[in-house]
Amino acid sequence: MLAAARKDLLLDRLRADGSVSTKELAAEMHLSEDTLRRDLRELAAAGLCQRVYGGALPSSPAMADLATRAEVEPASKNQIAQMAANLLTPGCSVILDGGTTTLAVARALPLTLRCTLITHSPTIASALLGHEGIDVFLLGGRLFKHSGVTCGTVAAEAAQTISADLFLLGVTGVHPTAGLTTGDAEEAAMKRTLAGRAVDTYVLASKEKIGAASPYTVLPLSAVTAVITDTPDTNATIAQLRDGGTNVIHTTAPPIRKRRPS
Repeated sequence: MLAAARKDLLLDRLRADGSVSTKELAAEMHLSEDTLRRDLRELAAAGLCQRVYGGALPSSPAMADLATRAEVEPASKNQIAQMAANLLTPGCSVILDGGTTTLAVARALPLTLRCTLITHSPTIASALLGHEGIDVFLLGGRLFKHSGVTCGTVAAEAAQTISADLFLLGVTGVHPTAGLTTGDAEEAAMKRTLAGRAVDTYVLASKEKIGAASPYTVLPLSAVTAVITDTPDTNATIAQLRDGGTNVIHTTAPPIRKRRPS
């Protein structure tokens, strides 16, 4: 079998099964594992898969820069944003991660809402300039231009001084075995730090992120309160997530209501 045909087969399996095992495919296709590993390395270099021990997972399309991601599944992100906005109650404190879905949350917040919002995204902070009742705290640090957020030691140290009721987390991949992942090591570390400063963490995952994986782990699925998504319940990955104990909330479910802080 020619290399191009092998790679097409590998991509078909990734789309259909959500993962590939080099050992199993080598036996099935009567090829060496080294040949398949080389194919997967080349596919990963092209951004078409995410290599893991023993095989590969689908690569997340959400690893593009902020401007490109703004054009990916905007309707999906808006649905999730509307659901997530219900979590913010008068008097609450919330940490809002950077990204296009969390930006949609900021835009979905009612102008009358009074709360405290903390973010490391200048884009989100500026989107809230017209919300007079929202006290906005912007965490400083080195600006990671790819995602439009501050990261690094200065930002992490600033995050250690805050606490919040909620953290609305954005990631590029949600996978039953790989967990919650993103494309940059420093950004992953900052997300972990922010999650540690909130009572509850909700993951905002539009459909292109479900079943996908990126190079750097943010958190295990067991560390978050729930995943909010518009991915249908019939999706195989959603079933795997629920079977593994992850609370998955679909955007068609009744609105989530958090109790007002005492």
